[in-house]
Amino acid sequence: MEQRVSLITIGVSDMDRAAAFYEKMGWQRVQSPDDVIAFDLIGQTLGLYPLDRLADEMGLTAGDLGQGALTLSHNCHSEEDVRTILEDARSAGADILKEAQPVFWGGFHGYFRAPGNTIWEVAYNPFSMLGPTGEFRWNGYG
Repeated sequence: MEQRVSLITIGVSDMDRAAAFYEKMGWQRVQSPDDVIAFDLIGQTLGLYPLDRLADEMGLTAGDLGQGALTLSHNCHSEEDVRTILEDARSAGADILKEAQPVFWGGFHGYFRAPGNTIWEVAYNPFSMLGPTGEFRWNGYG
């Protein structure tokens, strides 16, 4: 298996609410069949899919899926970008879990919960600067 993630699928119970949130954050949908709402990212795609259908595809019920300890992270070019994105998320309907603030490892971050219960970290990491088109690489592009 190659070392990459191609598609991140989030099972959500309210597709319209979840899609509206990401669209309010400025993301653009791409054409997608079969009840998937997709947003192309840099090198990956984020897909929204009905939670009950996702569970059914695995031979499970939605209750069997559980809640794993997972966050998705969006790294920024600056501390100000972190503040702006958290405010945009709040305006789009997210619950802010942690306001923008310095973090113990030397960066700056905050957390929000999007509709569908996905938790996002928004961070500025001065030790892992973003590449020319916004791509993230651990310890940066130097």
